[in-house]
Amino acid sequence: MDYPEIAKPSLDQMAVRPNLNYVRDASPDFDWTQIERELGVRDDADLNQAFLCIDRHAASSRRDKVALFWEGKNGDTERYTFGDLSTLTNKFANVLVSLGVKKGDRVFTFMPRIPELHVAVFGALKLGAVVGPLFADFGPDPVRDRLQDSGAKVLVTTPALRSRLETILDQLPDLVHVIVVDRTNEPVAHPKDVNYTELMAGASPRFSGVPLSANDYSIMHYTSGTTGKPKGGVHRHRAAIQQYATGKWVLDLHENDIYWCTADPGWVTGTSYGMFAPWTNGVSQIVFEGGFRASAWYGIIEKYKVTVWYTAPTAIRMLMKAGEQATKQSDLSSLRHICSVGEPLNPEAVMWGLKVFRQPIHDNWWQTETAAILIANYASMPVRPGSMGRPIPGIKAAILDDRYMELPPGKEGHLAIKPGWPSMFATYWNKPELYASCFKNGWYISGDRASRDADGYFWFVARADDVIKSAGHLIGPFEVESALLEHPAVAEAGVIGKPDPLAMEVVKAFVSLKDGYEPTPELRRELIQFVRGKLAAAMAPREIEFVTSLPKTRSGKIMRRLLKAKELGLPLGDTSTLEDY
Repeated sequence: MDYPEIAKPSLDQMAVRPNLNYVRDASPDFDWTQIERELGVRDDADLNQAFLCIDRHAASSRRDKVALFWEGKNGDTERYTFGDLSTLTNKFANVLVSLGVKKGDRVFTFMPRIPELHVAVFGALKLGAVVGPLFADFGPDPVRDRLQDSGAKVLVTTPALRSRLETILDQLPDLVHVIVVDRTNEPVAHPKDVNYTELMAGASPRFSGVPLSANDYSIMHYTSGTTGKPKGGVHRHRAAIQQYATGKWVLDLHENDIYWCTADPGWVTGTSYGMFAPWTNGVSQIVFEGGFRASAWYGIIEKYKVTVWYTAPTAIRMLMKAGEQATKQSDLSSLRHICSVGEPLNPEAVMWGLKVFRQPIHDNWWQTETAAILIANYASMPVRPGSMGRPIPGIKAAILDDRYMELPPGKEGHLAIKPGWPSMFATYWNKPELYASCFKNGWYISGDRASRDADGYFWFVARADDVIKSAGHLIGPFEVESALLEHPAVAEAGVIGKPDPLAMEVVKAFVSLKDGYEPTPELRRELIQFVRGKLAAAMAPREIEFVTSLPKTRSGKIMRRLLKAKELGLPLGDTSTLEDY
């Protein structure tokens, strides 16, 4: 079905939204020093994300402005001004100093969406530590793998999540301290444990700071791969420049906005656009600890009068499933701009937004490695439903063939970006060769396949590898396969993403059993629960199909593309290199 282009705002609307003027004629030659001057950054030797997000506001007329409205899953509410956050993050930086943490040490967080998570992240950044936020639904194995690989010195967590890690702590020789955030102030239970409340009570509210430059490491997010364990994408403090700019250009943030990003801080959207973009812009934001429920989400929008909302396509499709009637139970008239990210937003969802919210939902594209939005549907341009939009100022994007040469409009190929944007990742932790492999012929190769039309709009086609995009999460099949292979019944496992109308893809596993085990429904359920316990519910297979053997090359590599082709009824292609297939 063809969908009509949705017109851009009128000139009268543009006049009261000056952010939009930046992107009317976006140029890849944009001078980023314009943004540095807006932020008061004098040079690369003087840039700290924590200062830009919190302390500069605390030293200004925004000191008493609410930075964070927090609503707990049980209905508890708290609010923190920029002045409050400045003091709390100073105290936490001093806590880390007292524990022997130095610039460059890795500090990881493993917490639900509670205010202490934000305090820990920005306090560690003030000290110059490299912060690694982890998804609170992870099982013990993903946490262990990431802490081992990074050599994390400190983990900040809660009692409930701490108990999940009991079996792995002894496998983490670099981990010196586990800071337990316990609002009931129970005594700690392990030799590595220290109590957050006690440490904060004795910490000074003044922190002199550590000299940091734009090129110092700040955040580390792990991203899934197809043939190995997740790799740590490391970012620099310089990323704040682009996160601030895209907060203005794409999210259209203004001084009096109330902003809500629904992403978990364990994923890059939850830090880049749940922390850095809104707070570099001095905007008040909502953090909701509770899970998804249409009535609860609409209730948050009504209660706090949310004006700008950033969410995921899967969530939008779930809201669509809840029906139009659900939108009429709450007053959603405060919403003036809605954006989406994490996976392609289908055209039907864009049009649904136009119908029920009286505005389109604006899709955009970026990755863990890019740390900020690169291609977007701006409020200042016509929206073409199904398109990821156009490049932001300062970004040159192209479609390349298999020799990494540019293709003309209308051709499908590799989506690539010219390196040098401010938020570009610095490396994969301890994997310089893997990092170098991301760049070909002077381009960063994204791993996505796309096309570009004659007007410069980009259109997503597919992932170029086997990584599964499910409900906004990137899931590496290798991790799921490895977890399955730990079960005593499993001889071989191959994992693919199966198309799904809500989540885009769900995990499906093909499992070959060892002798002595029978493929029963009970074993299927047991395997799903087994993986959930080791990884996370979102990463566990939704379906398991038992097979006698898996297609492999003669070198023993499982051919996931053939599993997927058979699942979808597609041609198998060349099978000459396969073993007895």
